[in-house]
Amino acid sequence: MQDKNMEFMQIAMKYLPEAKDQLEQSGIELSIEMIQPFMTLFTQVMNEAYEMGRRDALEENK
Repeated sequence: MQDKNMEFMQIAMKYLPEAKDQLEQSGIELSIEMIQPFMTLFTQVMNEAYEMGRRDALEENK
């Protein structure tokens, strides 16, 4: 699962500049300290979505 977490973090980092711009347009300054809790939440969401897709794929192959 560690490999998947790294992949999820790479996806998040890909979109980070866009998220940063949108937050700053809303008046929210983004810092490293602010990012960490959101990255943890993002990883949890992506792990759950991955497992859901995996279960669906296994069910389809039965």
